[in-house]
Amino acid sequence: MNTLHHLPRASTKIIMKLLAAFSLICISTHVGASPLQLDQSKSSITVRFKQMDVPILAKFKKLNASIDYNSAKPELSKASVDVDMRGLELPAPEYNEEVQKKEWFNAPQFPLANFVSTAMKQVAPGKLEVSGVLTIKGRKQNVQFPLIVKTEGKQLSFEGTLTIKRLAFQIGEGEWKDTSMIADDVSIQFKFFAQ
Repeated sequence: MNTLHHLPRASTKIIMKLLAAFSLICISTHVGASPLQLDQSKSSITVRFKQMDVPILAKFKKLNASIDYNSAKPELSKASVDVDMRGLELPAPEYNEEVQKKEWFNAPQFPLANFVSTAMKQVAPGKLEVSGVLTIKGRKQNVQFPLIVKTEGKQLSFEGTLTIKRLAFQIGEGEWKDTSMIADDVSIQFKFFAQ
């Protein structure tokens, strides 16, 4: 038995409006879903460069990322990443403080590096081309890199590599501009896990 037929017409209209409003709330909540939750313990950012032609690998220990990924329409996805420049871990610990100085990161004035996406384009299943703005030491550069998206267990992984020129961000000033000592190319490799 349909109980709506036994209610006064005014009450039926009110109930129908409430149901419609509830449906709209559910739809808007789904469309504007909150960003994925980053798994800090598994996510990483490493950098590779050459010092006097010897490969060096370093790792950033402190990062935060907001990833709003739309698997149905990847072009609607957005991401932003903050990296604490004070958390770089080099193979030689005595250099960890050195790179915080004005000639390098100038971390007291610019403690965070930041990336904000401006566009994402799907080029193949599970592969995106990401464009955005990278800010390091207060200097901005438009960048682009491929991003691989995979399902790993109950999580999504986002993996990519971006190569930058350190001198474009004035990383290594004065005598350190000499690229025969420290190469200009720096490879930033990252892998984020989120659910």
